[in-house]
Amino acid sequence: MARRALVIGGSVGGLFAAHLLRKTGWDVAVYERAAASLGDRGTGIGTRPELFAAMRHAGVAADASAGIDVLGRVGLAPNGSVIHERSVRAVTSAWSRIWRPLRQALPDAFYQGNKALIRIELTADNVAAVFADGGRAEAELLVAADGLHSTVRAQLLPDAMPHYAGVVAWRGVVEPHQLAPELHELMFRHMVFGFPDGELMLSIPMPVPQGGSGERCCHFVWFRPADEPALRALCTDATGKAHGLSIPPPLIRPELIEGIKRNATALLAPQLAALVTGTAQIILQPIFDFEAPRIAFGRVALIGDAAFVARPHVASGVMKAALDAESLAGALGAVSDVAAALSRYHADRQPYGAWLVERGRHIGATIASRDIEPGLRSETIMREYGAAGLVRDQAMAARVGS
Repeated sequence: MARRALVIGGSVGGLFAAHLLRKTGWDVAVYERAAASLGDRGTGIGTRPELFAAMRHAGVAADASAGIDVLGRVGLAPNGSVIHERSVRAVTSAWSRIWRPLRQALPDAFYQGNKALIRIELTADNVAAVFADGGRAEAELLVAADGLHSTVRAQLLPDAMPHYAGVVAWRGVVEPHQLAPELHELMFRHMVFGFPDGELMLSIPMPVPQGGSGERCCHFVWFRPADEPALRALCTDATGKAHGLSIPPPLIRPELIEGIKRNATALLAPQLAALVTGTAQIILQPIFDFEAPRIAFGRVALIGDAAFVARPHVASGVMKAALDAESLAGALGAVSDVAAALSRYHADRQPYGAWLVERGRHIGATIASRDIEPGLRSETIMREYGAAGLVRDQAMAARVGS
């Protein structure tokens, strides 16, 4: 009889884990908190050959056609002139273009939405998941893929909390009709950087999430410092209701949106300011770091953002989740004892996750620095942001050509 595994979280990491565990003979059930499909969520992501190799290993046909080619990196001065160029080609995609094929390849019988986890119950012989609707499921293994604010991790590591980095990202997506035609070649075919003091503005081309092959848009991310009191003020809506450390985009106060657009015009190159002023909706994202001291607990494994959260500067969230799932499935395939396999998984992935978080902090410190000579600062950011070597993994690299 196949051994049974519960996967908490139906995002990309959870789906990778489900597919890879099924390939090694496990009976898997995925439980996702959200009732609706996740297919409309997410924004642009960087890709690498290892990501598509992981998808193929999971049984999902995938290659670079899921994304678009980016020709290089361009750094702009506030007056719009080019100050740096790097001929670094890349392939970017949309988060939904990774999630959808993974979800479609998993039979509906193995995926349940609207299942909010309340707690887990862990014994030497099994692990149980207890849900808000009164449901309960038991198995020999539980994979926590439930993200930054993981319910599973909060129970197992109650003192391990995400750390607010003192930075917010103002985000938006811009489609071709929202941007002057003379800007299309630059903005839809290149990563474009701007370098206000202590800040970073970045525009990344991406495929239209639900569009046809080759259709392009771009998303921008403007990293700006904000201490926690300032963040709480940003997350207070027009009625005075405080939403904590995040806020739904429609509830961001209009004067804040107007202010960020004025700031864009004053501080950014005109090409980049046009993105901020032209987008239909601006999103506010607080930036967190998180590093779990342990990612294996007998019959429970943490993967993806439940285990580690690095700043967006390393551009590795989806890739890391795939590598975590690959490592976990490999360990469970090599060692029959679950606890021993999870110890092997911890030894493989915990040091790497900690290093990736520290790498994100390092790049963040460069962005925030006012002590580095401006030309060196901007050149360093363009070279190090999302560097491909950050997610190299020999086991995965061996599959790139498969």
